[in-house]
Amino acid sequence: MLSDALDTVAGWPVAAAVGVRDAARVLATTGPDGQAFRWASVTKMLTATAVLVAVEEGIVDLDAPAGPPGSTLRHLLAHASGLSRDSDRVQAPPATRRVYSNRGIEVAAEALEAAAGMTFGEYLRAGVLEPLGMSATVLEGSPAAGASGPLRDLLRFGGELMAPTLLSPATLAAATSVAFPDLDGVLPGFGHQSPNDWGLGFEIRSHKSPHWTGAANSPSTFGHFGLSGAFLWVDPAAGVACAGVAAEDFGPWAAAAWPALADAVLSACPPA
Repeated sequence: MLSDALDTVAGWPVAAAVGVRDAARVLATTGPDGQAFRWASVTKMLTATAVLVAVEEGIVDLDAPAGPPGSTLRHLLAHASGLSRDSDRVQAPPATRRVYSNRGIEVAAEALEAAAGMTFGEYLRAGVLEPLGMSATVLEGSPAAGASGPLRDLLRFGGELMAPTLLSPATLAAATSVAFPDLDGVLPGFGHQSPNDWGLGFEIRSHKSPHWTGAANSPSTFGHFGLSGAFLWVDPAAGVACAGVAAEDFGPWAAAAWPALADAVLSACPPA
C-alpha cells in the first residue's frame, strides 16, 4: 500500500514531508505538508517553466542568443551553454559538455526579465505561482536556488507537470525530453554520467547510475532535487509524481533514502 511506502519516511534521520500524486489529485502525504522548507535547486524547474510560459507568450525565443558566444536560451536551460557552475567563466563551447550551471539558469532569468520589462520574481509570481495556487511559495535570491515553500505547493507544481494548464502539452513534452543528446557531464551528488541527459530545466533520468530516483523509475522520469533536501520527480510511464522537502541538506541519507522510497512508491501504485 502507498501508506506503507510513506511510512518509511518516519525512519529517515531527518524531519521531512513527502507526498505522492497522480495527474488528478494528491494520493497520500506524510509529515507537515503546510510547513515551508527551502527548495534550493528544485527552483530551477519553476524558473524553466516561467521561461517556457514567456516563450509561448512570444516574449522570448529559446533560440535567441543568450549567455556566452554561440549560446542560446535553450543552451542555458539545458546546462549546455558551457558556463561554469557559479560564475561567468566559460568551461566549454556550447553543446559540447553538460556543465551544471546555476549561473546559466540565472542568465536565462535575466534574459526574461529584460524582455518582459519586469523583475523575474514578478513574472514568476504572475505567470506560474499565482495561476497554480502556490500562494505560500516565495523566491528570495537566485532564480537557480532561491525558492522556498511547503510540500503542498510542490505537489501542486507536480500536478502541473503531469497535466499542464500553463503550457501546451507539446511544449512541456519538449522540455522534458533530452535536449542536446549524448553530452557527458557530472550530476551533482552522483558523479560523472555518460550521457548526462537533461531537458530544458528538467533532469531526465534516462539510464543514469547511480541516481536519486529508484531502479523502478522509467527512463522518461524527469525532475530535480536540491541541496536543501527537497526533490520532485514525475514518472510519465507510471502516471505518478513524488515530492519531498526536508529540514536537513542533501547527503548520504538522501542518496540512500530517496531511491528506496521511489521504488516503494512505484511498487504500491498500479501502472498508469
